[in-house]
Amino acid sequence: MPTQFHPVTFADSEPRAPRDRWDRLDVLRGLAMVWMTAFHFCFDLNYLQLWRQDFYRDPFWTWQRSAIVSLFLLCAGLAQAAAHSKQTNASRFYRRWLLVAGCSLLVSAGSYLVFPSSYIYFGVLHGMAVMLLLLRLMQRCSDRVLLSVAMLCLLAPGLYRFAASGLPASLVELLNTKPLSPLGLVTRKPATEDFVPLLPWLGTMLLGFQVGRQQIAKADAWLPAYLARPAQNPLSRGLAWLGRHSLPYYMLHQLVLMGGLMLLVLLLPTALD
Repeated sequence: MPTQFHPVTFADSEPRAPRDRWDRLDVLRGLAMVWMTAFHFCFDLNYLQLWRQDFYRDPFWTWQRSAIVSLFLLCAGLAQAAAHSKQTNASRFYRRWLLVAGCSLLVSAGSYLVFPSSYIYFGVLHGMAVMLLLLRLMQRCSDRVLLSVAMLCLLAPGLYRFAASGLPASLVELLNTKPLSPLGLVTRKPATEDFVPLLPWLGTMLLGFQVGRQQIAKADAWLPAYLARPAQNPLSRGLAWLGRHSLPYYMLHQLVLMGGLMLLVLLLPTALD
């Protein structure tokens, strides 16, 4: 995950979510944001040498990163299934897509200022922007085709690494280069702070979409009925609000975390004198 709000009181008068949204899907996305924030807070402590951890090789951290990205992309797939069932118009989709794509460019620019040798050139927002376009192209495919493509995407990187030793070295190195590495057919992780290539992660989003669409098509299916239940207590309403504003929160949270910790590092020695 990349290194990248002030308290809000959720009173009873807090406006409810728009009726075309699934409250509990927003809650799930909000939980992912909280988990991501905790992860990045620990990452920032390590970056500022306040708490030494190996975020690049320690399974405790690498598996958390994979789980957070998976949760994001599953939520994105489910949300696209809900939008598809309501026949959301193309202009609304592309307005949202332009926001995601534009924010991905800002992430690249901001990360270059902090990590010039390992800036984020294809992180979670870059990956989501491309995956959303691909998903829109495939959304009319049958459930069987979508499931097959999703499984192929999930398995492809492992199969490629297994077969790479038998492929021409020039081809393997070409696929490892920065322009082609976003495909995900790489034998080594690029030098970047966040890397969410199409393979295997497109498979995760496709699974979310396929399961969501399949459930929506069934009468009395449990998943859409569960996700559409309104958030009722203050905690779930707070998480739902966070899930509905996940993009601006994603863009701002690291500025607050890193900026606050850097200020603390600067002020703490003075306060102790």
